[in-house]
This record gives sequence, C-alpha cells and structure tokens, in this order.
Amino acid sequence: MLQKIGFLPGFNKQITPTGAEAQWTGGENVRFRYGTPEKIGGWKSLGDKKLTGATRAIHHMVNKDGIKYSIIGTNRILYAYSGSVFYDIHPLVNPSGTAITSAFTTTNGDTTVTLTFSSSHGFVAGDIILFGDSSTFSSITDSVFNATTFCDKKFMVLSVPTGDTLTINAGATETDSGATTSGGITYYRYYHVGPADQVGVFGWGISQFGGTVTNPQTTTLNGALNADSAGTGGTGTSISLTSTVGFPTTGTNYIQVDSEEISYTGVSGNDLTGITRNVRGTTNASHSNGATVTNTSDYAAWGQAAASTDKVAEPGLWSLDNLGSTLVALIFNGAVFEWDADPVNATNIRATIVSGAPTASRDMIVSTPDRHLVLFGTETTIGDTSTQDDMFIRFSSQEDINTWTPTALNTAGTQRLAAGSRIIGARLGRNTIYVWTDTSLFTMRFVGQPFTFAYEQVGTNCGLIGKNAAVEVDGAAYWMSENGFFRFTGKLESLDCLVEDYVYDDLNKTSNQMIYCGLNNLFGEVIWFYPTSDSNVNNRCVVYSYLDSTINRPIWYTNANSLFPRTAWIDSAIFGLPHATYYDADTDSSFDVTGNTDGVTYYYEHETGVNQVKIGTTSAIPANILSGDFDITQDQRQGITFRGDGEYVMRVSRFLPDFITQAGNTVVTLNLRDFPNDTAASSTLGPFTVTSSTQYKSCRARGRAVAVKIANTAVDSNWKLGTFRLDVHAGGRR
Repeated sequence: MLQKIGFLPGFNKQITPTGAEAQWTGGENVRFRYGTPEKIGGWKSLGDKKLTGATRAIHHMVNKDGIKYSIIGTNRILYAYSGSVFYDIHPLVNPSGTAITSAFTTTNGDTTVTLTFSSSHGFVAGDIILFGDSSTFSSITDSVFNATTFCDKKFMVLSVPTGDTLTINAGATETDSGATTSGGITYYRYYHVGPADQVGVFGWGISQFGGTVTNPQTTTLNGALNADSAGTGGTGTSISLTSTVGFPTTGTNYIQVDSEEISYTGVSGNDLTGITRNVRGTTNASHSNGATVTNTSDYAAWGQAAASTDKVAEPGLWSLDNLGSTLVALIFNGAVFEWDADPVNATNIRATIVSGAPTASRDMIVSTPDRHLVLFGTETTIGDTSTQDDMFIRFSSQEDINTWTPTALNTAGTQRLAAGSRIIGARLGRNTIYVWTDTSLFTMRFVGQPFTFAYEQVGTNCGLIGKNAAVEVDGAAYWMSENGFFRFTGKLESLDCLVEDYVYDDLNKTSNQMIYCGLNNLFGEVIWFYPTSDSNVNNRCVVYSYLDSTINRPIWYTNANSLFPRTAWIDSAIFGLPHATYYDADTDSSFDVTGNTDGVTYYYEHETGVNQVKIGTTSAIPANILSGDFDITQDQRQGITFRGDGEYVMRVSRFLPDFITQAGNTVVTLNLRDFPNDTAASSTLGPFTVTSSTQYKSCRARGRAVAVKIANTAVDSNWKLGTFRLDVHAGGRR
C-alpha cells in the first residue's frame, strides 16, 4: 500500500536516526520554506579579483549622489567596491611617504629583497608596504631589479630580521650578481590590522624544539640599559623602544636583550612599563642604545609547556559604519579612521585617522538617530593605549566625531559597565544599542541631556561568544553565547536548538572571534558561520529560521559543505541581494600585493541563480537532505489490525517522487537497516535518478526501517521537495 512520508521542518540532531521518525536529521546546502526543504540559492563573484587576506567586515553605504559602495575590511587592507572595481582606501601611517637610501640588498638566484632603514621602521611580518612612483626611485647597482619592479606596487613583509630591516618577495628572481644596500625609494606604511586567524598560544607544541617561535617580533632599544634593576638610563621601571608594534600589551610578557630576559606588564606609547630585570634564569647585563629587543613572551623553557598562561593571539578585525557619507572604520584594539565618499575622486583618496579620537578600542557604532560615534572597550585617557579598559565606553559629541572630552557645551561622555570582564561586541537595534560583555547583555538608549545615554543590564549568563556573533532584526536581537543561542525581544529568551550538541561539541572556542552572524531577510534566516574544533577558520554554519519557527517547533539546519563557509556577511538592502566573503587560506595570488602569504578573499553576491560562479568558472552546488528512519507502525491483514513500532520488516516495492519545483536531475537513495545500531550505508538502495517526468521508481528494498536521501550533483539542478510516497508491505517479523 502507498504511504505518504511527511517530515517536520528543520534538522534534529539531538536524537538518533531511528528516534527521528518524521524528521530530517541532516543535509547540506538546503533551507526550509513553508515547512518544506529546498536547495539554497546560488552565488556569483562580484568583480574579477581575489582580495588580499581574510575579510572580517563588510559595510554598505550610499553617498549623496546615490553611488553605492561596499566597504570590505580584510586583515591586511581596507577596500571600497563600486562599479565592479575594488579600490584600496587603507589608511597610511606616513601619508606623505618616507624616503630611504642605501636601501636594497639582493642575492643572485633569489627572489627575496632586504630593505634597510635609517631607523626603526615599525613593520611586522604580514604588514603591507607601498612604494612611491618612479620619481622617488634611485637605481640599484649589480641588480636586475629596477623602478618597474617596485614603484607604485604593494608588497607583503615576509620577515623583520631587525628593527631597521625587513624582507619582501620581489616577485622575480635576481639574475645579476646582487646588490648590497644600494638604491633608494619612497615608501608608505599601511596601518597594521592583524593576523588572519585566532589561535591560542598555550599548551605543548606551540614553541619549536628548544623553546623558540617562528619569526618573533623584534625592535631596538631607544636608550641604554645599565647592569642593574632599573629601566632606560638607569632609572624607573620602564624601557624605551623604537617601536612597540607587535608586542603584547596585556598580561605579563617577556623580552630578551642580548642574553638577558626582562618581563613587563604594560605598554605606553613606545615604552614597556612595569619591568622586572633578569627573569627566567638570566642575569643583569649592560645593553647599548640600538641593541636588538626580541619578544619572547611565547618562548618556553625546557620541560615547560609553551606559554602556560592561557593567552590568545587576537585576529585582525574591523568595525565599519557610516555617518552620512562618511565611512567610519575601526581597527580592532586600534585606532578609528574616516573616509569621505562624496568627492568625485573618492576612490583615489585614502581613509585618515580621526583627529582627537581614542587610539585603542574593541568595537564601534554610530548611534542613530542621535548620531554619536560610540567606542567600546576603549581608553580612559584619550591617546594613551596603556589605559585601554575593556569595559569602558566613550562617545563623541553629537554630530562631531572629533570631540571626545565631555564639557557643559557638548554631549560627549563616558560609562563603565560593571558585569563581566570585557565588552565583546555591540549592535545597533531599532530603538537601542545592544552591548554584550563576556557574561551579560546591556541596552544603551539615547535619552538626551544631561546624561545623553541610559544603560540597563537586561541579561546575565548570556555573554556574546565573539565580536560578530550577533544580529538584530525586527526589534529582536539574536546571538551565540558560549553556552547556547539567545534572543532578546524586551525579555531574555534561551532558544531551543535541535542541533545544539552538533554545534557546541565540535566548536573551536579559542577562535571565537572568527564566528560571524549574518542575516538573510529574504528567507527569514539568521546564520552563524563558525570554525570546528580542528579548524582555525570558519568551515561550518548553523541557521535559525526566525520567520517559520514556532514555540513547539524551532527550525534549525546546518551546512558543512566546503563551498559555503563565509568570513563575513551583509544582508540585502542597498545592493538588493546579500553579499558575503569566502576565504581561501591556501591561495596567495591576490591581485594587488606581491609576495602575499596570507590567503585571498572571494567576494560573492548570494541568492542569484542555482550555481556557484567563481570568477567566471561555474560549478554545481551539491545539495542533499537525509530523513530519519521510517518504519511500519500498523498493518491490516484479513481484517485484523497489527500494531508495533518497527515490529515488522517491511518491503518497499516502489516510490513515487513529488517535487514542488524541479530543474535537472535529482538523485534519490534509500538507506535501510534492521536494527538501530546497524550501519545504514551497508544496506543502501539506489541511487535512483529522478527527472521532472518520472512517475515512479520500482525497487526491491527490505528492512525494518528506511531513510530517504534527496540530492543533486549537477550544474543548473534545483529542487523543492513535495510529499513522497512509498509502496510498503509488512514482510514478517524477521
């Protein structure tokens, strides 16, 4: 007899397949609409370029002339996308450029070039250096390299051997005898953003054999040290360096000068503060001005677990927003910048630092409609990075991002939150700003003079897991915590999640800042992209269908397909369709940086077509969905009704496919098992190829339970499932 097999929407991974009768247990590249599953929409590349590094933020804005911009912040470069072209608008530390002479050293048969500076340059490995035009170049002797090799080009810093030298890959091989500190050029230094991933620096295996690490950060002393317990010049408890870029700023850290190790607890400008001399078994020594200083915080002694304090290397992140036609961009734990999108030649202009603003903050929002620039986890003393307080909020005066000191004549102000140890992130809501710490949720509302903003703690034990792990839609905030998913709609709610163990049992919480929450309002979806325990980059996502979910049936689904991980996502609005980025850590040939070693980003438009179009190459999006086990619960023979949940072995003689829509071929597989602990794959029937004209498929299947799998593998395939029917008969009890 024919029986319909209907399934509840969403995945249920909290129970076994045999317990998930009438439910779906998993799949890839599918979604649920109106209760039924379908293949997700396709995506295509925007522009024909691969961007340098991993994208960590996207922001859409429109200038006064109606020109649309997508601002894309990678861990190396800030881009503006408009008219299918990517423009580099990254801020420069030295906007006017700095000339260097006797600069280039090369080696015959090698692509590596060493640059020598007259003083400490401040670069760290992975930073970007831009060279000026040919008018700033002076020729290099004994080298095949010339102005064409370097001028008007960007290079990634490969290593920093000393505080006044660095190496780059020229992109070509030296075929002459090789130069020694010859030639000159003008260079521009890009503001440092950070690494592409976030890893813990604790546990065995972090250090190399002997306790060292690869390419440790180095600089030089700015002043001599005596053989005593004091700091620079024989006084105080601080050491002056030529640069502290790349040196840890929190906790107890270590440096090495010659053979002496020194600990420090803070950074103020170019000074290390709270120093203790001759630590970790070393002895006092004299060190001359200009001596090399090496960051040894992550070194380990013999027999010691590397970096036994539970530190995490923070990744390179951005916070992006706009105040009218002015882009405001914050580097995570760094400075805030502005870029005017109105000039006709806006894409030829770079972002510049916001004058008078704090120089170290964790997150940023432009509040509306009151138009204050709000910084979270920022400095208590503006301009002093050593005063950065992870729980401190500071906001500018209304309509004025350059005024931050509160007076009776402006609306600038500050506030320190009390619950938690650090602010993780913030989101702008319909009538409030949501602020999450690592333990709690606060709301921040504009109330006008004299207090400007009012603060209320509205949730406990619900902290945000990562800076970008929250989204707001229709007056409701959704976020991922370290212990579950939450929603706030005026009251705090813990969301029931039928895939919770699948997510949290295989979640890399060390790389929590990689987690990115996106909204797809076209289909009522909140999407969290996250890394699994064996990955430092996002390789999975979990989706909550906020429009179709009910109290009795929350709809969740997951995706672990290798085509779909995204590092950043922005909903449809200005550009009409969602945009997102895919990071390829194994490909280094970006369009704009020579010697890139930090991977590339592909920029996609989603919900267009049914395929993946990756810079002109079209490939299929393989989608599949697997049901829980179906069994016979009753059978009528000779007028007698027999009942029993799985009591009878059934025979399946045919199935009748039913699709609401179908393009191309769809593949149907029946997975059979007699007992719950049997491996279903060992008794697979199919695959059966189904077209839009297929009426039924005959089969000879026998088992106590059967699961149905629907899939597609070809280009241009698409489907939305209807109600399948199986022709089943009781076949006895064995």
